Amino acid sequence: MMQSDVATGLGTDEPRRAPAVLDVVIPVYNEEADLARCVRRLHEYLMTSFPYPASITIADNASTDGTAKVARALARELPGVQVTRLRQKGRGRALHAAWSQSSSPILAYMDVDLSTDLAALLPLVAPLISGHSDIAIGTRLARGSRVVRGLKREVISRSYNLLLRGTLAARFSDAQCGFKAIRKDVADQLLPLVQDTGWFFDTELLVLAERAGLRIHEVPVDWVDDPDSRVDIVATALADLRGIARLARALATGALPLAELRRDLGRPPRPRTILGSHLARFGAIGVASTVAYLIIYSGLRQAVPAQGANLVALLVTAIANTAANRRLTFGVTGRRNAGRDHAQGLLVFGLGLALTSSALAVLHAVDPTSARSVELVVLVVANVVSTLLRFLVLRYWLYHRRLGDMT
Repeated sequence: MMQSDVATGLGTDEPRRAPAVLDVVIPVYNEEADLARCVRRLHEYLMTSFPYPASITIADNASTDGTAKVARALARELPGVQVTRLRQKGRGRALHAAWSQSSSPILAYMDVDLSTDLAALLPLVAPLISGHSDIAIGTRLARGSRVVRGLKREVISRSYNLLLRGTLAARFSDAQCGFKAIRKDVADQLLPLVQDTGWFFDTELLVLAERAGLRIHEVPVDWVDDPDSRVDIVATALADLRGIARLARALATGALPLAELRRDLGRPPRPRTILGSHLARFGAIGVASTVAYLIIYSGLRQAVPAQGANLVALLVTAIANTAANRRLTFGVTGRRNAGRDHAQGLLVFGLGLALTSSALAVLHAVDPTSARSVELVVLVVANVVSTLLRFLVLRYWLYHRRLGDMT
C-alpha cells in the first residue's frame, strides 16, 4: 500500500475557492532548486489564464534534499497548492497516489521543468471536460509539434514509440511526453491494473486504455528539452523493455480483465485492423529473429562451412520465431496443438532453408571467394523473402485455426 502524508495550502485571508475542476500533479524528486520557480509560474497561469478552477498537487516521491521543505512553503503561501509526500521513489508511484487521492473530475500531470508550453493545457483537458474523450496526451511527434531537443533524445523517443507499435500494436504517437490528463472516473478504473511504479507507468496506462476501447485525444505541443534532466536513459530503457515484455505477456494470456473494463466504462472495443496488427507484431519478431540469426551464423561461420552455419542458425531461430508468433502475433496460447504448430513451423523452416541455401550456392558459384559481408547481405535478402512466406503460411494455419476454435 502506498504511504503518503498530505499538506494542503489555502491562504487564511483568501475567500473559499470553487472546487477545482482540474488537479495538476507535479511529480518531483530532489528538485529544491527549480521547484518554487516552476510552481509559481504554473500557479500564475492557472489563476490568470485558465478558465476553470484548478489546483496543483506537488507529489514528492521520497526526495532526500530540501524539496519537501520548499513544497510545504509553497502550499502555505499559494492558494490551491497541496503536497503529497511518498516514502518510496518512483514517478508512477507518485502519480498513482496523487490521482487516487484527488477529488477533482479531471486529473493531469506535467514535468516540473514545464518543458511543454502551458498554452497547450486547455486544449489538452477541454475534450475531457466536455466528455468527448477519456484520456489526453501531449505529443512531440505530431506534424504540428515544435520540439527543441538533441538528436539522441529524438532518435530514442521515435524508436521507443515504433517499438510500442510493433510489439503492443499501440496507436498513440508519444507515450513518454510528460504532459497528460485523464478523467477521474476512468483513472479509478485503470489505476488498480497498472503495475509499474516508474517511467513505464504512462505507457502501461495508455495501452490498457486503448485496449479497453477508451478514446485518447492527442495535442501537438511546443516542447523544449531540459538540458539538466537527470533521467538515466540506459536504466529507463531496460525497465521499459521489461515492462513491454510483461504487458505483452499479460495481454497474450488474457490476464487483464479488459472485457470487464469495457463493460464498466461503457466503451466498445476500439476497431482494430487485424491484418495490420498481425503484420506489426510479426515484423517486430522478424527483426529480432533476423538479428539473432546473423549473430549465430557469424559465430558458427568461424568454425564451420557456410551451409552448416546457415542450417543451425536458421533452425534455432525458426523454433523461437514460431513460438513467439504463436503467442504474441496470433494469440494462440496453451499447450493444445503446440506440437502441430511447431511441426508446421518446421515445414516453413524447410522453405527458408531452401531459399537461403540456394542463395548461398548461387553466390559461391558466381564468386567462390566472396567476402563474409557479402554472404550476410545475400542471406538477409533471402531471409526477408522467407519471412514473407512464413507470415502467409503461419497466418493461414494459426489464425484461421484460432477463429475455428472460437466458433
